[in-house]
Amino acid sequence: MADFSGNDVLNAIAAASKNLTARKDEVNRLNVFPVPDGDTGTNMSLTLESVVKNISSLPMGCSAADVRHAITTGALMGARGNSGVITSQILRGLCEGSANATEISAASLDAAFARAVEVSFQAVRKPVEGTILTVLKDTAAAAKRVHRKKLDVNEALDEIVREAYASVQRTPELLAVLKENNVVDAGGFGLAILIDGFVAALLGKEGSMSDEFTFSPTSEPKVEIEHLNDWEGSEYRYCNEFLVYSETLDREEALDFLSTMGDCELCVGANPKFKVHVHSNHPNQVLEYFLERGQIFEVFIHNMDLQSAERNEKLVAEKEQAAAERKPFGVVAVAAGEGNANILNSLGVDVVVSGGQTMNPSTADLLDAVNACNADSVIILPNNSNIIMTANSAAELAKVKCGVVPTKSVPQAFSAMFGYDASASLEDNIEAMTEAYSEVKTGEVTTAIKDSHDANGDPIAEGDIIGIADGSIDAVGSSLEDVVMALLEQMEADDADTCTLLAGEDYPDDQLEALVERIEDTYDELEVESHRGEQPLYPIIFSVE
Repeated sequence: MADFSGNDVLNAIAAASKNLTARKDEVNRLNVFPVPDGDTGTNMSLTLESVVKNISSLPMGCSAADVRHAITTGALMGARGNSGVITSQILRGLCEGSANATEISAASLDAAFARAVEVSFQAVRKPVEGTILTVLKDTAAAAKRVHRKKLDVNEALDEIVREAYASVQRTPELLAVLKENNVVDAGGFGLAILIDGFVAALLGKEGSMSDEFTFSPTSEPKVEIEHLNDWEGSEYRYCNEFLVYSETLDREEALDFLSTMGDCELCVGANPKFKVHVHSNHPNQVLEYFLERGQIFEVFIHNMDLQSAERNEKLVAEKEQAAAERKPFGVVAVAAGEGNANILNSLGVDVVVSGGQTMNPSTADLLDAVNACNADSVIILPNNSNIIMTANSAAELAKVKCGVVPTKSVPQAFSAMFGYDASASLEDNIEAMTEAYSEVKTGEVTTAIKDSHDANGDPIAEGDIIGIADGSIDAVGSSLEDVVMALLEQMEADDADTCTLLAGEDYPDDQLEALVERIEDTYDELEVESHRGEQPLYPIIFSVE
């Protein structure tokens, strides 16, 4: 069983908040109703940012109870909009449900999610299926299952993430307005991202644990929707939210009052601190009621008519701009390092997805890049053997014609781009680009991180410099430059015409110049070019052709 410290949990909360903030626009685009507190991703991310701010101010050595209090208080005080308030109650329930736990286990996860369901459903008077509450309920059911199966904590966490995304994919079948607009529930998706980010960080993994598309292989990717008029003409114009400090407020009485003022009413918290949210035409009466019973602060009142109109104008403008900029062809490439990205862009690549040997992008990352091309047909250059399968998956899921040129390195992508012709068909481009890089041999030089063996079975010690030729470790030594030269000999550089060197982020310019001079002295007829690739971990990547 994994042993997670209090610091691990706090760092995972911060990472989850960062993950949600990074994807808040993606969540926002799923909103069906054009009301200001419909910016679900923004509201949920602000709620989490308030939590992180609160826990970051805790003193060293504080108790677990202090941490739970900081989380619940930060969430309550920072909650924005309907989705933010509900998120605050989910966090409160998770904290209350884990109060007696001494470690993270399948049993403690079951208890925490069960309490989160209780608290969250109590906060919402009219729960609706197909929303964030459904995703929470399904995730809690998964937590109960893994507890019953007695899975270890890593397996339990992984299963919880999977069920969260799977539940999100099912939301359109439960809520008609989602199905009509070909979207999943924004709040549910935000919660899945939040859980995913927390689990990935807790287990020490880069990025996300899961790719949401894997849970519904036949479903269409989520799409941006047109502005809807469903909300226009509603009798409630103002979105009201504020904090209340009161020793005497009766929450149930307050909710009864709020229900006479409008809809989407929420009053959460406990004496003396409460968060209030309601849509109403009479914000003055709402405020007066609570002023008679305590003090109010951090008051936000939004005119939803005006903000809806502004949002509609913006969506129309964005749509017109996108239509004007659409082009017949686009190219997506995967690469690590700013220099490599700049070179690919200069060769005609539209979108470069950050990734490579140590960080493989997900299907969703590549689909986002395909969509960002705003093109009728898109070519993907994976530039790594571990990414080719993901690229093929993205090409199958893409809503535009999409093909993969199966490059295994960035230098191969450089050559492939010389075969690219924006006026040719997708099929002809894939054939020509594949042929263009077919003669490119790639060498990569790095440091061994553990004891191993090279292609001939000879030993490699941790810390040795190793040279990899198209996936095979063919050179080992103590000097990076010596390994490059040995690898060039293995790759028959004397029969090649050109050699292109890409310097990593930690490889100095003077050493690069000396290496170029050494190669030129050894191979008289080889044309050598060098560039700053700035890739991590690999001081030198090169190609010969």
